[in-house]
Amino acid sequence: MKIVILGAGPAGLYAGLLIKKAHPTYDITIIERNPANVTYGWGVVFSDRTLASFQRADYRSYEQITSRFVIWDAIDVHYRDEIIRCGGHVIASISRKDLLNILQRRCEEVGITLIFNREIHNLADLGGYDLLIASDGLNSTVRKIHASHFKPSVEPGKARYIWLGAQKVLDAFTFIFRENEHGLFQVHAYPFGGTTSTFIVECDEATWLKAGLNEANEEQSLAYCQ
Repeated sequence: MKIVILGAGPAGLYAGLLIKKAHPTYDITIIERNPANVTYGWGVVFSDRTLASFQRADYRSYEQITSRFVIWDAIDVHYRDEIIRCGGHVIASISRKDLLNILQRRCEEVGITLIFNREIHNLADLGGYDLLIASDGLNSTVRKIHASHFKPSVEPGKARYIWLGAQKVLDAFTFIFRENEHGLFQVHAYPFGGTTSTFIVECDEATWLKAGLNEANEEQSLAYCQ
């Protein structure tokens, strides 16, 4: 069996890993459109239930992933002058780059071929494979080519957000609600990697326009959020 997986994100890498473990003789190739060691985003969050699944599915990668974890058990909600803390949640996070590097190495250990910096525009180029697994994300080439078969439902959202990283280690999953003359802004933030936290600021389109953020560059947007 020859299998090709489009997309070397966590889903594609983990799918390849588990299939190869179950069927060591299968020939598996994972193709990624971006260069190796290039990723987008900051941290990735896992619940205790997900961690238990990782432990059962592939203990070796589970050990490597958990060794890089930041773990906390509190959720803080900031509203006006009040902070409400809810405890008892086991939540862990890891740098997305670290997660991908661990899964890439693990795939190579079990004999999976990884190909980076290759964009597939024509699925006929993959005619030599018995099975294609599409894990190429929101802008999936496979989904677009076979849209009449999959019939995806797409509803563009109007919420606006900026995905930032802060050199501050939070001690809780943090939700902040802040109102000003332009409208309501919401932050959800969490620690990862030991020195940094993901910090996402979101608002509706009307608030975004009133604040003039539609005309702001990155530096101006950062200054507004600060």
